Formats: sequence, structure tokens, C-alpha cells
Amino acid sequence: MNTTTATTDALAQSADLQAIERVIATIEHSQVNELPDEFLSLFRSDAIWTTAHGKLLTGLEEIAAFTHKALPGSMANGSVRYELVDVLFIRPDVAAVKARGQYLTLDGEPTGNPTSPLYVMAKEEGRWLLTANQNTVQLPE
Repeated sequence: MNTTTATTDALAQSADLQAIERVIATIEHSQVNELPDEFLSLFRSDAIWTTAHGKLLTGLEEIAAFTHKALPGSMANGSVRYELVDVLFIRPDVAAVKARGQYLTLDGEPTGNPTSPLYVMAKEEGRWLLTANQNTVQLPE
């Protein structure tokens, strides 16, 4: 590989990492502000989602029905924070993304165990979209 190709690849991967970080930030923003449509805009139409409580949701329609019931009012007693932990590029257009979520009281104190979501994202038409996802409650060590 020549240095021009390596530099181009590194720049593309850096831009993709920034875009993936924005997806994680949008997940947080949409949940904190109880914006189901913003949250749903992050998914492919054929996405699958397993909730932290093990409920399997298949396709955007099913994910949307659940989200429109679960998200409004969910932040009445607190908030949530997400951080990007790791990204594994399976291919240039597919990434396994590990995040950490923490629910917070209104005073910003952690409540319960953190969550440990894994998002498989696909890059389509320049956008990283949630494709196959599972949110898991992280058990204490």
C-alpha cells in the first residue's frame, strides 16, 4: 500500500469514527429529550433491536411502536449518558460499536447498573445506521 492510499484510508476511517460518535450522541440526545422520531431516524428499515430487558424487535415498524410507547415520559425522573467505548470495522461500511450507557438521577448521580449496548452499524449513502443491536444491563464485577 502506498502512503497516499494509507493516508486516504486513515482520513476516511477518522471521518467514519466521528460520524459513529455523532450517532451515539444522537442516541443520547433523543433519549434525554424524549424524541422518538429522532431516535428512529438512526435505524435501517430492516433493523433488529433487543432491548435491555430481552425484548426482540424486528423492523423499523416494530421498533417504532415500542419506542413511541417507551420513550415519552421515560426521563421524568432522570437522564441518561452514553459514551463510545470501542469500534471494530468489520468492513469499511460495517462496524461493531460498543458503547456504555448510564442512567442518572435528576442530580446527575448514577442509578443502577450501566448498560452495555452493542450496535452493528452499516454505512449507507454516507450515513451510519443502526442495523443489529442489543442493549444489555452490565452486571457488577
